[in-house]
Amino acid sequence: MARVTDRWSEIPAGVPGGYSPIPDINDRHVQELGGWAVSEHVKKANDGLKFNKVVSGDVQVVSGLNYRLIIDASGSNGKDAKYEAVVWERDWTNTRQLLSFKPAN
Repeated sequence: MARVTDRWSEIPAGVPGGYSPIPDINDRHVQELGGWAVSEHVKKANDGLKFNKVVSGDVQVVSGLNYRLIIDASGSNGKDAKYEAVVWERDWTNTRQLLSFKPAN
């Protein structure tokens, strides 16, 4: 299977243009991206959501990386829920964008 080198030593390439599982969901950068995604969402929605942790996710190699993250977060009512965030990141330009944020199915 072809491999693509980037943030981790090896990310399975999988289907060209498709998503592959994140090798280490507990990676500090992945968890930081999840917290950042929740913060960006809160800036727009002003709903008081609090980041707990990224519980699963996939990565897609594009001109940078798309991260599709399943995030556990607490609402202002104190109840935990799962959310799906898609974050695009280009390491070499220090660019990051929240593409979508919604309740996970």
